Amino acid sequence: MLQSDPSTATSLGADLRALRKARGMTLQDMGAVLGRSVGWLSQVERDLSEPSITDLRHIAATLDIAVSTLFRRGAAPVEEEGYVVRSAARRPIGSRTAGLVEELLSPDLTDDFEMVHSTFQAHSEIPVAVTRPTQEVGYLISGRLDLEIADRVFTLSPGDSFRVRGEPFRWMNPYDAPAVAIWAIAPPIY
Repeated sequence: MLQSDPSTATSLGADLRALRKARGMTLQDMGAVLGRSVGWLSQVERDLSEPSITDLRHIAATLDIAVSTLFRRGAAPVEEEGYVVRSAARRPIGSRTAGLVEELLSPDLTDDFEMVHSTFQAHSEIPVAVTRPTQEVGYLISGRLDLEIADRVFTLSPGDSFRVRGEPFRWMNPYDAPAVAIWAIAPPIY
């Protein structure tokens, strides 16, 4: 594996492969969109070639993720890599929706699911429902959050949990305090 900039994930290739597959894209599909060869993409996914920042921006756009998803905040000690994610080393991920801050709790995106720490700022909301080909389970740690799932609205309080199975959903935090939730999402989408 290439030893590169410590801000890039050592599992960048594995994460890219997992994200591509979660979207049902082949190497050929992705190569056609990016204007890159299957060989180059295969080398990137096997950590044999290092994409440029411009390449990463194009890849992120193709996968519909924030480019920050492909970077780490801090490198893990070798003995913890792949096992432990320290709070100061979480990778920012997720949507670019104002009022939502998401961080990856999982060490990488190579498992059958991902764990996400989400903070919903006070008086924020996602204006349009989203539908994802996932199963998601969440647990509200603090604050209050309104969650609309398939046209039904639920108000969540700390200790409440929820599930979304591919239905359209959206969140709203009309309250005066941030809401914090932990989500498990399968398959990984970020």
